[in-house]
Amino acid sequence: MKWLKRTAALMTAAATLLLAGCAAGGSGRLPETSIPDYTVPANVLGEASDLVPDVQVDKYHVPESEGMDFIKELHLGWNLGNTFDASDAGHLSAEQEMDYEKVWCGEITKIENIAAIKAAGFKTIRIPVSWHNHVDEEFKISRAWMTRVKEVVDWCLDMDLYVIVNTHHDNDEAYYYPDSAHMESSKKYLTAVWSQIADVFKDYDEHLILESLNEPRLVGTDFEWWIDQNNAQCKDAVACINELNQLFVDTVRNSGGSNAARWLLVPGYAASPDGALNTGFSMPNDTANRTILSVHAYRPYNFALNKAGTKEWSLDNGGDTGDIVSFMDDLYGKFVMNGVPVLIGEFGAMNKDNLEARVAFSAYYTACARAHGMSCLWWDNNAFAGSGENFGLLYRRSSTFTYPEVVQALVKGSDYQ
Repeated sequence: MKWLKRTAALMTAAATLLLAGCAAGGSGRLPETSIPDYTVPANVLGEASDLVPDVQVDKYHVPESEGMDFIKELHLGWNLGNTFDASDAGHLSAEQEMDYEKVWCGEITKIENIAAIKAAGFKTIRIPVSWHNHVDEEFKISRAWMTRVKEVVDWCLDMDLYVIVNTHHDNDEAYYYPDSAHMESSKKYLTAVWSQIADVFKDYDEHLILESLNEPRLVGTDFEWWIDQNNAQCKDAVACINELNQLFVDTVRNSGGSNAARWLLVPGYAASPDGALNTGFSMPNDTANRTILSVHAYRPYNFALNKAGTKEWSLDNGGDTGDIVSFMDDLYGKFVMNGVPVLIGEFGAMNKDNLEARVAFSAYYTACARAHGMSCLWWDNNAFAGSGENFGLLYRRSSTFTYPEVVQALVKGSDYQ
């Protein structure tokens, strides 16, 4: 089936957008995206797998609100990981800037990749983007890089998908760093890049979501991946993240167009549940009241993310399921019940030759999230073999799913009522 529908807002944006100061060395109108012919494949996941379990989880009262309805609409998401977020490729010259897209994942994104995601039942795509490799001394973003990011965003929107765009691996002392010593320079960088991104997308409708920061943390310290509630350095970092999230919200809101009421995502420290649950963390003030908490949770850690951990996970093991319920309960109690929408922007379980366990985990995790009023996005880095973190589901070269059973489980769990 051909998807040739374009929203009026998107057409208007493509025709009238001005990228003020975005291209290093000048400003100018970004080209309108040309949508290639494509087909959304049928039966992309094959026959229903017997491995996908029927999951029963406790249901929670979710307050009725626009935000909770929006989170439900996002349903199930997928990350275009290790793609536009690639960074630190020192061997690439300035003339090879556009090769960053494939330097980590090995592939250039094709519209057929997006069509396969659509066909599988995902409703949201998160496009992580590192910008610091594509700015000049004044933090003006490369026109070529911005144009390419916009092109893939437009492909997703043409298929009626929701799209999230963020700042990803920019957490560095030279760009932004969440401590008081670097606040002035951090604000300068984030104000510059978010002013440009917000201007490019200001006329897009609410299918586009902007996300302030990715896992903001004290990189290179003993507290990079965990925080001590009583430590002065950690308290300072949490306060700085609050300030940077507020700067992001204010910058986007003041940029005009649809950004005045666009849904925005903000994380706590390292985007972890503990970071959001920290007593010092607070959601930003937002005149539109349209901010969503972003959380990343690869739980249970020893199963989902620790390569040296276990390959076992079972619906019958209370410890396996309990770790998932526990952190979701905590987020539900602090945020959902108080009217703050929550999106689990990254989760997953790396392949350890344990398909049945990953299928059961995927069905349970997504069903548990939906029961708590949350939705989830799987981290897919297009990695399938070797000793790294193999979270791949969609094999991008052929736009086929290597583990369709996992995807079936994700979709079934996300449909949980």
